[in-house]
Amino acid sequence: MPHLVYMARALALARQAEGRTWPNPMVGCVIVKDGRVIAEGLHQKPGQAHAELDAILNANESVRGATLYVNLEPCCHLDKRTPPCAQRLIAEGVQRVVIANQDPNPRVSGRGIDMLRAAGIEVITGVMADDGEQLNEVFFHNQRSSLPFVHLKLASSLDGQIAMPDGQSRWITGPEARAHAHHLRATHMAIAVGAGTVRADNPQLTVRLPDYEGPQPVRVVFSRSGAIPPDCRLLSDADAARTRVIVGETLDEALTALYAAGICNLLIEGGARLATAFLQAERVQRVSHYLNPSYLGTGLPAIGDYGLNDLHQRITLKHVKYTVLGDDIVVTGRL
Repeated sequence: MPHLVYMARALALARQAEGRTWPNPMVGCVIVKDGRVIAEGLHQKPGQAHAELDAILNANESVRGATLYVNLEPCCHLDKRTPPCAQRLIAEGVQRVVIANQDPNPRVSGRGIDMLRAAGIEVITGVMADDGEQLNEVFFHNQRSSLPFVHLKLASSLDGQIAMPDGQSRWITGPEARAHAHHLRATHMAIAVGAGTVRADNPQLTVRLPDYEGPQPVRVVFSRSGAIPPDCRLLSDADAARTRVIVGETLDEALTALYAAGICNLLIEGGARLATAFLQAERVQRVSHYLNPSYLGTGLPAIGDYGLNDLHQRITLKHVKYTVLGDDIVVTGRL
């Protein structure tokens, strides 16, 4: 039971840096000695101390003989900006290391664990592993696929409409849901829409939250022809340099190029054609669907026809969560 308590705390510490550690994972650390927590730490952003070192530096006493809890395997490679954590733990005399997940990075991938064990340190793995992988789902996907993690965001009435037949869509959802969506934007490196959405809505695709001081996402437009109004906000506002227009590329070509440009995760915000294309290509990893308790009867659907011929072929979310936001509900799940 103590392992679960301390690992849960390490995961909570890691999440405090959500949206700031890319392309690195979120990592938290708790150091326990003689039944007492003597230090905590987390990785704040690239180039700064890893969670293990941050915790060691925060300790007011020696960590020799202590147990260290960390949600990701301590690193062991030298080709990076920070020194190997595994070597530091050995030098500090840590007695035991409890880990949630093995690092999927091929430069580590068990080597850090092997280094610790070879030095006589007891290593326990797999504690809250599912929670750890869910926390770092973007990092795990990046390492395994070399592609951005794609999160599809939808907002519709209960009958699946995103707008009236004439395009009226402001607002399908209420203020609480819209604020929640801005928090979602703040946790993504890029936001994507189709050219039709640009022509219809002229969106800003920015994070607009009180007191938000973090980076604004890169803005991506998928277009078959490149026919985008030159005076649209994405091409003419003060942040136009952050807009990237992708013309005529396949989704895999586009995703590969975005990942090569440093985009770790991508939020798809519309429209129906782009959402359907990503679903058909099986390139969506997570969905957040905001539902307003209303019916339009007719209008523009959130998802187009993706060739379903049998009920058993339907796209079904896994690990589903429901969150009430004012009068609205957001349904989130993995694919």
